[in-house]
Amino acid sequence: MKSSEIMAIIGAIIILTAVIGISFPFTTTVQGLLQAFMYSAIIILVYVFSKKIFAFMVDSDVEHELWKVSRYGPQSGAYLRNPAPAGIIVPLFFTVLSLGFFKIMPMLTYETRALSIRASKRFGYYSYTEMSEWHNGLIGAVGIISVLIVSLISYILLPANDILWRMAIYFAFWNMIPVSNLDGTQIFFGSRTLWSTLAIITAIATAYALLLI
Repeated sequence: MKSSEIMAIIGAIIILTAVIGISFPFTTTVQGLLQAFMYSAIIILVYVFSKKIFAFMVDSDVEHELWKVSRYGPQSGAYLRNPAPAGIIVPLFFTVLSLGFFKIMPMLTYETRALSIRASKRFGYYSYTEMSEWHNGLIGAVGIISVLIVSLISYILLPANDILWRMAIYFAFWNMIPVSNLDGTQIFFGSRTLWSTLAIITAIATAYALLLI
């Protein structure tokens, strides 16, 4: 991994720790804060490395960075001079503003590129190395599914501790929203059927997490 990607991953873990810290009173102690950091690391690392492993399986590589926004309107030329770090601003601002009620978690985006070995497996005039939108969307879907699996395992094995499985579900939910270049957008353009299926599953899981006392 490039140093910039490592820093983005570390930054996402810290931001997610802050979101959990604002949302749950157990983090007022040092032990609670370390626990929140551990939960954040589990979610982010599973999310990142599951995509990297699957990308490697389809002869490609995926690189993550903090979510940035450069366009601020639909009109032509509506671009910021410098991209805004939405992956920092949005989660922290809205979580603080709602006093932790809305646990906003879109932090990372990803970009895929084909490895040279991908071209060597194709022959003739139409050989190519570009990634298809389907494969790109599938890589994003693997990250969401992996986080949901973490939530399910945590729910089954740690029924008395509901923080990790809830946070994993909320993380999946926010990253499934098809805005900007978040995972949801890339999955949507890769396959609307895949996005719809994952969106329904994530929405049901999120409703259960919100309604379960």
